[in-house]
Amino acid sequence: MDLKSISSSCGYSVRKLGFGDIDIIFNVLKGNTLYYEYHPPFVTKESIIDDIKALPPGKNYSDKYFIGFFNEEKLYAVMDLIENYPSGGTAFIGFFAVDASLSGRGIGTKIIAGCLKTLFEQGFKKARLAVDYGNCQSKAFWTKNGFTFTGEEYPNDFSSYLVMEKTDSCR
Repeated sequence: MDLKSISSSCGYSVRKLGFGDIDIIFNVLKGNTLYYEYHPPFVTKESIIDDIKALPPGKNYSDKYFIGFFNEEKLYAVMDLIENYPSGGTAFIGFFAVDASLSGRGIGTKIIAGCLKTLFEQGFKKARLAVDYGNCQSKAFWTKNGFTFTGEEYPNDFSSYLVMEKTDSCR
């Protein structure tokens, strides 16, 4: 995956995040309290380390992009992106969060539009993700960005995940 192209498409500097970035990631995520109401427990620095290391079945670290979107030196958003999951040609967004202090300014939509443009240009056929059942804010954001529900639902420890996806309508 070409992170430079994503940077160009969304207008923010994009780079992989790692263990040295835990503090700035935590500062972004801790403001997203509504997300953690539907997806407990609340974020900790340890849970961020777990997220950086987490891989879905059959995937390896060369398929995973735990990335940050920066405006100058400030981290604006965090995304966990997996290539070719759950099947070839699919980009799976495992997690996406914008700094809550920047909410409502269109930053998340701009980032998602730029990412999808690049992913589709690079040959991905669809983007896929899951929202937590009952989280109307997540549902509204992803619906506004062209994602639709597939009808798939996966139970979890606290509720269930509802799968959404967006296909590349230009190909």
